[in-house]
Amino acid sequence: MKPDTIHALDRLFGPPLSLLLTGYRCIADLFAARDANREPEPPKKILFLKMVEQGATVLAEPAIREAVRRVGRENVYFWVFKENRPILDILDLLPPENIITVDAGSLRTFVPSVLANLRRIHDLRIDTVIDMEFFSRASAILAALSGARIRVGLHRYTMEAPYRGNLFTHRMQYNPHLHIAPYYLLLIQAAFTPPPHDEPLLKELPLPSALAMPVFTPAADETARVRALIEKELGAPLGKPFVLLNPNASDIVPLRKWPVENFELLTRSILKRWPDAVIGLTGGRAESAKAEEMAARLGSTRIVSLAGKTTLRELLAAYALADLLVTNDSGPGHFSSMVPSMDSLVLFGPETPALWGPLGPASHTLASGLACSPCVNPFNHRFSACRNPRCMQTLTADRVWQEVEAILQHRQG
Repeated sequence: MKPDTIHALDRLFGPPLSLLLTGYRCIADLFAARDANREPEPPKKILFLKMVEQGATVLAEPAIREAVRRVGRENVYFWVFKENRPILDILDLLPPENIITVDAGSLRTFVPSVLANLRRIHDLRIDTVIDMEFFSRASAILAALSGARIRVGLHRYTMEAPYRGNLFTHRMQYNPHLHIAPYYLLLIQAAFTPPPHDEPLLKELPLPSALAMPVFTPAADETARVRALIEKELGAPLGKPFVLLNPNASDIVPLRKWPVENFELLTRSILKRWPDAVIGLTGGRAESAKAEEMAARLGSTRIVSLAGKTTLRELLAAYALADLLVTNDSGPGHFSSMVPSMDSLVLFGPETPALWGPLGPASHTLASGLACSPCVNPFNHRFSACRNPRCMQTLTADRVWQEVEAILQHRQG
């Protein structure tokens, strides 16, 4: 399903379902009051709800790792859309069978998939659900239907945020000034906070030692295989510097795209400055035609399109061969943070690197800083009214080129 379809369903069915389940919870709490004096048990089996955006899953890695530390690898589960599973397999924090996928290809496959997963969650007796989808009503409803006795998620309190009932046992205050990675970690800390709670949660500092980000190191045969693929497509040995460009952004926030003509101007500048440079264009299968068209317009034998020709793991292996990735604010910006041997430059506009910036040691960000930016946030389901993203347009090709030239010159010593 397209993001617009998911948003429309959430807006149409979310509020009444949230209200209905809130009423049910209030009645259930009355009957549960007689057990209020029983000593609360800490979480034993934890389920993360994070269905979209593989890049955000990289930022959630410290939280997943902390959950594994507390309850054991075999007792941590993750609910995700099927197409967003690959990053979890690469992170390799959980047993493969603990990754619960939803087929969101269409409404016909989505509903049976969700119902089957809810049955499985009940059968597994999962007692704790961590909702990482901010103010999405769908994830709050799924948390309520899970049957988990501990449910951690955002509550709007007095904020002008989307209504999604009162479905969590551990209600978190959203902090729009805190980077997402430590925020995700606070969700885990909240789950282990016994009642009575001093709301709003969480009145604790994040665990700084747990914020180390994951590192991906490809096997030697993976690197050799990807190098062979690149050189086959290129028709020549791989030269230096090797620069990857990702002119795409997910359909969730298409406003994040830097103009393609700017990517083309940047490519020409790199090729003019470094005669042996190679430019690789990356993207998914859906972007392969546009990447081929861009390469054809540029008309250089030193440009190779890899869009749609690599798995996510192979893409990370390509990062290990590259000197620099220039990308829109999207998943690759976070995937690249896992490969510290390569520098990355992530272009921000509708969102802010203060909250969503990659945390890798070789990650660089560039933002225009317009007064209207960021206009995409959890309060508006990350849907902006903007139809003219000046924030991306004001990041000129010359400005980005200056950053790229400085990074590549620094790498050359």
